[in-house]
Amino acid sequence: MNQPDAAAMTVTTDVSYGEAGGTPLLLDFYHRDADGPADDERAAIVLIHGGGWFRGDKSKEPPLAATLVEAGYLVAVPDYREAPQHTFPASRDDVLTAYRWLLASEQRFDRGRVAFFGGSAGGNLSVEAGLATGRPAVSWSGIFDLAGIVAATDGTIAEPTQQDLDAMKSADINQTGPDDAFLRFTVLQEVGGDRSLLAEASTTGHATAAAGPVYLANSLNEFVPVRDPQAMQQALSAVGVASTLQLVPGTHHAEGYTPAAIGQTLAFLADVLAPAPAP
Repeated sequence: MNQPDAAAMTVTTDVSYGEAGGTPLLLDFYHRDADGPADDERAAIVLIHGGGWFRGDKSKEPPLAATLVEAGYLVAVPDYREAPQHTFPASRDDVLTAYRWLLASEQRFDRGRVAFFGGSAGGNLSVEAGLATGRPAVSWSGIFDLAGIVAATDGTIAEPTQQDLDAMKSADINQTGPDDAFLRFTVLQEVGGDRSLLAEASTTGHATAAAGPVYLANSLNEFVPVRDPQAMQQALSAVGVASTLQLVPGTHHAEGYTPAAIGQTLAFLADVLAPAPAP
């Protein structure tokens, strides 16, 4: 795949899409420079950053956003309120606010062709948004069965990673394989340590027949255990929603396996966001 041409792309940063509880909500736009009638016909992607719901921001996403722009999409990358100060469903609510704002905005794109895309916690939020809106969703290493993960790791003390997260690119984080202590820590951040919220925050319990198609990817031996996306796929299947699960060899997490997943992901997006046939 050719490298995205940054010179042919415009980035508009820190666009306000609202506020929540006094917190300003901002997003970045990525789009091709050339304006014209084709802009009205392009699809849009809401690209959601990861970070375990408790860290990270939209500034991590330029490489993947540029790849999506090169594929012809308008890309919106929102920030959202983070845990543990803001527990579930704050992050999901903010992503949905960004989606509604995008539909009502002056940006030029086909309102009938929108999808969500995210990795790690962003993958969770992508599927949550797809379930809520009926739009297609792509998740790389999303975390879904929060209650099940905590129950399965009850003999493990929740601990933050020893990696220097602030000094690392998103694609380099958690490349060392399973880490139950950090996985448990991450999940408990999203509910502020309140285990009574875990069932409500578990995406596997939110599957509905009105959801759009879902693309799931996960490494075979990474931070997120394979049983988690498998459980999400089973929940979708049980309500009749089509999904694809790509299992990638190795220990890479989310954007760490971009070279292995981007081709099939773009093919999925091209299929589910194809223009409607002319009457």
